[in-house]
Amino acid sequence: MSTDYNYDEQGQFFPYFILTISALVTLPLSYTLLRPNKDIEDTAPRIKSDFKPLDDALIQGQKRKQWRRERRLKRILTVAAGWLTIALMIYLIAVTKTTAPKIWDPYSILEISRSSTEQQIKKRYRDLSRIYHPDKAIVDESKNQTAEDINDYWVEVTKAFKTLTDEEIRNNYIQYGHPDGKQSFSIGIALPKFIVTDGNGKYVLLVYGLLLGVLLPYVVGKWWYGTQKLTKEKVLLASASNLFREYKEDMKDGDVVNALSSGEEYKDVFGANKMDSGLGKIEKSIVQEDEARTIVTQKDHQKLESYDGARRKAAALIWAYLGRIRLDGASLDDEKFETAPLALRLNESFIAIALAYGNIPQLLSAYRISQHLIQAVPPNASPLLQLPHITPQIAKAIEGQSSRKHLTVQGFMAMPEYRRRKLATDQPGVLSPGQYNEAVAVARQLPLLNVEKVFFKVMGERFITTGSLVQFVVKARVIPPGSANVPAVNELDLEDIDPDEGDLDAILGRKSPQNAKAKTQKKPLQPPLAYAPYFPRDHSPRWHVFLSDSKLNKVAVPPFTMTTFNKPLLDDDGNPTFNMQTFKMQFQAPPQAGSYPFVMHLICDSYIGMDSKREVVLKVEDSAKAISMDNEEDEISEPDEDSLAGQMHALKTGGVASLAAPPKRPRTRPAKIADSSDDDESDTEGEAEDTSETDTDTDSEDERVKEKAKGKGKGKK
Repeated sequence: MSTDYNYDEQGQFFPYFILTISALVTLPLSYTLLRPNKDIEDTAPRIKSDFKPLDDALIQGQKRKQWRRERRLKRILTVAAGWLTIALMIYLIAVTKTTAPKIWDPYSILEISRSSTEQQIKKRYRDLSRIYHPDKAIVDESKNQTAEDINDYWVEVTKAFKTLTDEEIRNNYIQYGHPDGKQSFSIGIALPKFIVTDGNGKYVLLVYGLLLGVLLPYVVGKWWYGTQKLTKEKVLLASASNLFREYKEDMKDGDVVNALSSGEEYKDVFGANKMDSGLGKIEKSIVQEDEARTIVTQKDHQKLESYDGARRKAAALIWAYLGRIRLDGASLDDEKFETAPLALRLNESFIAIALAYGNIPQLLSAYRISQHLIQAVPPNASPLLQLPHITPQIAKAIEGQSSRKHLTVQGFMAMPEYRRRKLATDQPGVLSPGQYNEAVAVARQLPLLNVEKVFFKVMGERFITTGSLVQFVVKARVIPPGSANVPAVNELDLEDIDPDEGDLDAILGRKSPQNAKAKTQKKPLQPPLAYAPYFPRDHSPRWHVFLSDSKLNKVAVPPFTMTTFNKPLLDDDGNPTFNMQTFKMQFQAPPQAGSYPFVMHLICDSYIGMDSKREVVLKVEDSAKAISMDNEEDEISEPDEDSLAGQMHALKTGGVASLAAPPKRPRTRPAKIADSSDDDESDTEGEAEDTSETDTDTDSEDERVKEKAKGKGKGKK
């Protein structure tokens, strides 16, 4: 048996090779582009408002730039090129399919099935011989047949018949795939021959060397390095290290802002040629003060001046963004809006660092800076700046020139309508009626989470024992500022009912198939996107709940983050539902019994002045004491059957039949309860007990009634 190597000169197999390679690359990329995006920012509703800041074009441009960066235009072009290549290869395969060599098959030549018997094979051969035997065949010129074609076909029919009827020839076909036995075979290479001939071999080796020795290691190394150089918050490890060094025990809000400028990401934004471009103009703009606001304090500005390079410009641009300062030149303003999302991402990493230290003041400062970055409001500025059309001058006029404490949005909306409108529209240089209406409309859509009740519990237990798994339950309602006709709290909604013992999905916090299917049919229960017209990203609000030690002022239980709700916030008409929302976080109870005071902090990362805190106490009982308390409650007797409560209990437990049964002696009460109840027992109860001892089970109810009637008659006589 000889072997021969041949190349795909006619291009019959090369399309299969290219089709396979293209599909391996195109199909996974297509899946990553077409799969549903699970980011909550893509599915959340929006707050209705027509307000647009003056730099809205630059802000929207930054959003589109981020979209292109996330969607990766190169990936889209690669997928398009891949599908075009696949379509071309399928077309070539269809065109060259007729010229491809076919495998010799006697069954297909005789047009019979492989399960045919020898008699069926002979019968089929006889039928074909009547038509195609050279002595009987008739040439059909209408089908472009010739005598030579008929003779060739008859030779194939004869060979196929012998293969299936002659034992030796059939064995050759079974073993070697050919009636004549072993044949020489060729190995086809799905490449045109010109690639490896005529001196092109060295170029092929060069291509393989570049692909396998250079390109593949580069792609894998770049992917691996990209996954290893970022933290969980998608921040460079070098930036996280800088933030760690910036952390101090006495940091204020302004110190956190300056610390965020230490990120290495800003170097890619500015480039080597833009480190100092426009820096003097930016610093001059942020230090200008007026009666209504102070963007950067003197202390923070002195710290800013101590920086150099990209960090100094980044700090100046962050302060300019927080102050909503319009810089001369679209280039500087564009850089200003590009630094804001980077600062927010770095702040998330700084929050993780503050959590590691556990100091409450620094952690709250980091959370507040997140709010200020999203709303583009400098620290210690008025929360009213979150509403459209309100400037620092207007906020100062509404709050009053002599006011030292800022007015929150909910405080502004809690005012009577006439007073609120008077403060916002009747003074010179304040809002017009249309601007006032739009500001109020936005305020009435903000998701203010109002805590109604908080408590600790252990699932399925009456008491919290040492070392048990404790649930901290938060019951809250979303009540937008200025909401009217808010219904009273239903006490039943404040209860937390444990799931059934057999419901493992609910006990373990998993999603059951029924709930998952129902959730897919309903709209996602998400709050609207944060109303932040100056922030160049879509951001969904997040609420963080954590417990702090009231004595040490340290984090006791790490934050639990909430992004969705378990009940709808709006009805079909778009009005607030005021549904009671339930949030839970779990932690292990302390190992020792006692009362542990905590402070609950509820922080919203998107809105200023809407945080809340509440003092709570965790009471932990010793395991043995809790068991004894359970036993004491179980030993309390059921109500006497002669009383109304006893008859009601009998109806519940045994129906009418239980009333006909003889009364039973009540169970023994604990000593303390028995002593206190002896003085209150009446004579009729004692008579009932005596009667229950003398009556027998054989007496019927009618006989008992007659005996009682006789006794009463004798008493009257």
